[in-house]
Amino acid sequence: MSKTVLEARLSRREALKRAGALGAGAVLGGTMTACTTTAQTPNLDVAILNFALNLEYLEGLFYLAATGRLSELNQVGGNAQIVLPPGFSGTSPVPGLTGDLLALANEIADDEKAHVLFLRQALGSQGVNRPVIDLYNSFNAIKSGFNPFNDPVSFFVGAFVFEDVGVTAYNGAAPLITDKQNVLAPAAGILAAEAYHAGAVRRYLIEIRNLTVPNTGLTVEQLANAIANARNQLAGGGDEPLTRMGTGTPNIVPADQNGVVFSRTTDGVLNIVYLNAQKQPGGFFPQGLNGQIK
Repeated sequence: MSKTVLEARLSRREALKRAGALGAGAVLGGTMTACTTTAQTPNLDVAILNFALNLEYLEGLFYLAATGRLSELNQVGGNAQIVLPPGFSGTSPVPGLTGDLLALANEIADDEKAHVLFLRQALGSQGVNRPVIDLYNSFNAIKSGFNPFNDPVSFFVGAFVFEDVGVTAYNGAAPLITDKQNVLAPAAGILAAEAYHAGAVRRYLIEIRNLTVPNTGLTVEQLANAIANARNQLAGGGDEPLTRMGTGTPNIVPADQNGVVFSRTTDGVLNIVYLNAQKQPGGFFPQGLNGQIK
């Protein structure tokens, strides 16, 4: 008799736990990047999964705050500070976020929360705690006055900041995973979920691309394209704007000429989430990520 879906999921979690236990001794002390694999560090699975966990903390907190559910993740993995815009507590949804849009935001929030819990269970005692996360000054640094918790239009532009980064980060990390059967498969599943999220966000933003993002003086199209261009500059490529340059043609899937989604190195991802090209703590992680890759 074939396994049930639940049994299969539990089996994958146990496999991830074993992979984490095997990899722990191989991850040496000190700061390293995922590209430093040597004979002395043959298994970086724990470091890679913790790198992913940091990003999932960020996404999970963003969506749970936007849907008024911040308390669901507030005590998961530590109690590090979360910086929110003045007057917004994350205990009520973004003003005006209702109906189908709220349902979409809640579905993504459910997925991101599940990713955090899944990775923490897989890593066990080797999982890193949540770092300090700034969801106020970071967005303000992207564009003065930009507050994704102000209204639905701003919220979905804020979501655009994260979603493509998650896809390219998982795609870039995939070849570095040593346990292809037990670790790579679940990671690929998370990548697919992030890609669905990114496509849904891009599709909605294209629909409202001519609306003005409050307090920025820019349309959705202008701000989203500026964000994509900034990510390219920080990470050395791996992105495409919301609409194609010169034509305004909608661009749902950032992919190369072969239709293969772009990938990014850990260095490129760090530059984006730190909002600087030196991989120095800042931006969304003012005190840096937790773990070996930081």
